[in-house]
Amino acid sequence: MPDDGLVSLRSVHSAQETIARVVADLEAKGVTIFAKIDHAAGAAAAGLILRPTTLLIFGGARAGTPLMQADQRAGIDLPLKALVWEDADSTVWLTYNEPASIARRHALGPQIEPVVHAMSAMLAAVARNGTEAGPGTP
Repeated sequence: MPDDGLVSLRSVHSAQETIARVVADLEAKGVTIFAKIDHAAGAAAAGLILRPTTLLIFGGARAGTPLMQADQRAGIDLPLKALVWEDADSTVWLTYNEPASIARRHALGPQIEPVVHAMSAMLAAVARNGTEAGPGTP
């Protein structure tokens, strides 16, 4: 399979719980939540059916600006996004764009690697915290 830059993690939680956990973790880290788009609600409003599918858009200037300073077109991929969705088997997933793939897409170069590495580590931790069972979590 080609490297599409997407990372998908299976969640042990419901879609709503996964969203709540991700949002809480991002907010605890001081990351701004810019939008929460409920695609299933939009589909329902149009008379269509869509399994739970919610897009979270989040970020911060300290992390994103260096990427755009290297190439302003990186702004097309920022702020960061994560999609919480339920498949046909009722399995909940969290999918996000790996920041390193954004850097590759825009050929940002080695000078941006420390920032991209920090973004990737933060996003991976948030994804794990949002999808895995933790202490005291069923």
